[in-house]
Amino acid sequence: MNLESPKVSLDKSSEYLFNALTDVKNFEKLMPDNIAKFEVIDENCFEFGLKGMPEIKLVKKEAIPNSKIVLGAASSKLPFTLIANITEIEANKTDVQLSFDGEFNPMMAMMIKGPIGKFIETLANNMHKL
Repeated sequence: MNLESPKVSLDKSSEYLFNALTDVKNFEKLMPDNIAKFEVIDENCFEFGLKGMPEIKLVKKEAIPNSKIVLGAASSKLPFTLIANITEIEANKTDVQLSFDGEFNPMMAMMIKGPIGKFIETLANNMHKL
């Protein structure tokens, strides 16, 4: 299952956004209003929970300076990645798009497609808070 957020244009440099997204504690600023838990485990890992959903632990898997950050689920029960693609348009104008890629059975995919789609859209729309 692959979902993408809308592209968000920000008046910030790609370097600034890359550095902000590389610091996992900044993901708390991007979370939706219905967040029930957010905890930084270490510099590469955080755990969050939304009301009515199981808690998820994300680990930074890859970081390509100023262009891409890959976070992956720490648990093999829900194998997925969340990728932030950062594209510099000009000196202080950058596009960010999030993509979610997961391997789920058709029943699970059907149940989570809507909530996950809304979730990554909210994360993208909150990028201006960084």
